Formats: sequence, structure tokens, C-alpha cells
Amino acid sequence: MDDDGPGSTAAPGDARITLLTRVGCHLCDNARGVIVRVAEQERVGWREVDVDGDAGLADEYGDRVPVILVDGREHGYWRVEEQRLRRALDGGRWSLRPAAGG
Repeated sequence: MDDDGPGSTAAPGDARITLLTRVGCHLCDNARGVIVRVAEQERVGWREVDVDGDAGLADEYGDRVPVILVDGREHGYWRVEEQRLRRALDGGRWSLRPAAGG
């Protein structure tokens, strides 16, 4: 995954969030906006990778973009669940359910 997109703010090893996208994907544009905001507020690096730049990524993720990875682990696809993303960055559970008390 070395094809950083235009929105990347961190080197591959420094990015906690990776956004897998492709050109012309309106859901990718929406996801990018949320990730930019969350990454800035949480002070974490992120990077964007065009799946069409790598045949393996295109085969694995091509019909599901955008795909969001956190610390290299698939977190979600198509839409960014902002609160769930924040919990994952904070070390919380990856569950779809809100954490108890929050």
C-alpha cells in the first residue's frame, strides 16, 4: 500500500487511519471529509490509498470502497461511523454497539 492519495497526512508507518479509495467515488469523498475531521481532532495521522494502483487491493476491496483501516485492521466500509472510529482510535471496542455509559 504505497500509493498515497492527495489527502494523506502521514507516512505509511505513522498513519493510524488508512482510507482505501478510488477516483470518482462519491462515498470516498464523504468518508475523506469525516476522516480529515476526526484525524485532526484526535491528532492522529492518516493516509489515502487508491485501490486501483495495486491489483491485490483492487481484487480484495474494489467493490467495497471506501474501506477504512485502523492500525492496519479493517474497521468498516462504505460509510464512516464517526463515534465508532473515535472509540477504535481511543483503544475501545470495535463493536457496533456503543460502549456502556457512553
